[in-house]
Amino acid sequence: MTSESTSPPVVPPLHSPKSPVWPTFPFHREGSRVWERGGVSSRDLPSPLPTKRTRTYSATARASAGPVFKGVCKQFSRSQGHGFITPENGSEDIFVHVSDIEGEYVPMEGDEVTYKMCPIPPKNQKFQAVEVVLTQLAPHAPHETWSGQVVGS
Repeated sequence: MTSESTSPPVVPPLHSPKSPVWPTFPFHREGSRVWERGGVSSRDLPSPLPTKRTRTYSATARASAGPVFKGVCKQFSRSQGHGFITPENGSEDIFVHVSDIEGEYVPMEGDEVTYKMCPIPPKNQKFQAVEVVLTQLAPHAPHETWSGQVVGS
């Protein structure tokens, strides 16, 4: 019998990346020294508002089970990704995030909408509109689709 010596396979050494890798969690507080050095900018921080992607399942279920409200789009900024809806009953304006708009058109001032409401954490004192559907487009105004096509005159 011949004995062959088996050696472990040769593994190339690991190399660190040439550019520094910044951890994304935990987030640095505004009072920390990282802000003073310019290591993290405010645009790199996540939004504190719950979007369709970040909303918890229970909050989504509660909002979906709630009543449907009617209102008029007061203002919407596609570039900023949010706007406000004036409720039909005249109460305080409701915040709406771009991720909660259903349908193919970008909301414009004067569009009639239906929506459900979901509380905004952490205090749950204010609300945001979810499941927003444009029911009547504002007359005599060109509307833009999400793909950028202008419809109407």
